[in-house]
Amino acid sequence: MAGQTAAVTGSSSGIGRAIALALAQAGAAVVVHAAKNQAGAEQTAAAIRALGGEATVLLADFNDQTAQDRFVEQAWSWRVGIDVWINNAGADVLTGGAAKLSYEAKLALLLQIDVSAALRLSRAVGLRMKKRQRGAIVNIGWDQAEHGMAGESGELFAAAKGAVMAMTRSLARSFAPEVRVNAVAPGWIKTTWGEKAGESWQRRAVEESLLGRWGTPEDVARAVLFLCSPAAAFITGHVLPVNGGFRGAAEV
Repeated sequence: MAGQTAAVTGSSSGIGRAIALALAQAGAAVVVHAAKNQAGAEQTAAAIRALGGEATVLLADFNDQTAQDRFVEQAWSWRVGIDVWINNAGADVLTGGAAKLSYEAKLALLLQIDVSAALRLSRAVGLRMKKRQRGAIVNIGWDQAEHGMAGESGELFAAAKGAVMAMTRSLARSFAPEVRVNAVAPGWIKTTWGEKAGESWQRRAVEESLLGRWGTPEDVARAVLFLCSPAAAFITGHVLPVNGGFRGAAEV
């Protein structure tokens, strides 16, 4: 991917950082994004530069449509165009202050960041890519949105990530044949929440995977890299599960 420019939303830590680093290792220059975590975004950019890559940091709170539009303009103008766009930014309603919000407030936040912002960004960037006659967009879904998971978190994430996966298929039709649009659907990935999850959740993550382990951010990053690379030139409108093979829902 040498000579290409990629933008990765929500790349100050976790899966987003792993994706940004994977793209940089493949030769892409990377727009690193964070809503507020500038220190984390700068750390991601520094890691990219340590690999010999090129990176810039842009902050934008996707609760604000004006900020979304400004981010697209700034990202696009950095190196005169974007070849790869990764919609990784998502609302964290499992840890931190948002975990204490009401069910309704969590739902509103997920729909705003994970769905509405991702769709608006995809349309804004996809239309530019289509006019330019090349580009790839990858969204982040969730494997269990296809099967269902009981409980508050399962309902909330199924609503948001199910929408992301559905819109991916429609965007692929809207922007074909010039632009490919795909999604990955991670399973149990050991991010910050996974590191702190209780024993029952640790056991469940292992038991629900045919490969018998948690996934890592790097596992997701490698799948994203494949989908936006020339190796996936004949793949669009696809949702790729990255879950070690879903064995079936285990009880907590």
